[in-house]
Amino acid sequence: MNTRLDDILRKKNDLAVMMADPEVTSDQKKYTKISREYAALEPVADEAERFFAIEQQIQDNQEMMADADCEADLKELAQMEVLELKEALLACKARLDTLLLPKDPNDKRNAILEVRAGTGGDEAALFAADLFRMYSRFAERKGFKVSILSSSEIGLGGYKEIIAQVSGTDVFSVFKFESGAHRVQRIPETESGGRVHTSACTVAILPEAEEVEINIRPEDLRVDVYRASGAGGQHVNKTESAVRLTHLPSGLVVTCQDQKSQHKNKAQAMTVLQARLLDKEQSEVDSERSEARKDMVGSGDRSQRIRTYNYPQGRVTDHRINLTLYKLEQIMNGEMDELIQALITHHQAELLAGQK
Repeated sequence: MNTRLDDILRKKNDLAVMMADPEVTSDQKKYTKISREYAALEPVADEAERFFAIEQQIQDNQEMMADADCEADLKELAQMEVLELKEALLACKARLDTLLLPKDPNDKRNAILEVRAGTGGDEAALFAADLFRMYSRFAERKGFKVSILSSSEIGLGGYKEIIAQVSGTDVFSVFKFESGAHRVQRIPETESGGRVHTSACTVAILPEAEEVEINIRPEDLRVDVYRASGAGGQHVNKTESAVRLTHLPSGLVVTCQDQKSQHKNKAQAMTVLQARLLDKEQSEVDSERSEARKDMVGSGDRSQRIRTYNYPQGRVTDHRINLTLYKLEQIMNGEMDELIQALITHHQAELLAGQK
């Protein structure tokens, strides 16, 4: 480990020198790239410095204990301190083990959040609205920004589908384990017999693509414009502001009609299309080595049932990690930190186990 930590500290110093170079500071793109790399390296470099400092303290104390001229009471103090330092060194090493885990290259990206009603009719659409509200409140608590890109509403206040961009710091790392099928068990407001119904929604969390990564050729794209439908004000059915993008090679289709401007709808649809193409590309790569990379948190397959929200019992159960929390009301209100952290911790533990 020490050799690897030396390399990290050397790399941090090299990046610091580069960031002070006038040639780099005058090139915004290059400076941004290097500064991001420095920021990503800084936490593990700081922990490495603590690790080496504790090692040096232990060595100094052991030399004092071995010195024949050292007084007995000082040797005793040094020995007690060594025991404490060794505990601190173990804790520091554990933190380094976690920091040195393979990084998901998508973790620092913004995310595209897609929620779709599944089985259950209107009740599923209402649950889709509840899930989107839960994620929106959670995002607000984390200081993220949520911008709706596209939505398909039903008259009861539910959604057949809603797509949004979540932007901020390390958004994808926080949301990425939410992809999958979410099941709800509750008594619908429209149910006169008081029977518990089961409905489902699917959630997709896609890393937002940068234009330089997903280059869509104009000849591969069909753009259709049409009049928007549904709620939306005066522009509905009067101007052709709605946009449908079809990526011909993949067959992916994205529609957007939430904005009054055709230009804005096209830009938002393009953002979703790029994210879906990046996800498709990465999924194809992942599938080739899925057995080597799969962990207990799940594959992220949208068909996989990952969580159940049971309203009569007030509980939320995540089936991937066998975690049940009797905090349904708080979680639906966006207090998801305990749930998300449990998933992240489990994922890290699986990665650590895989390295042994």
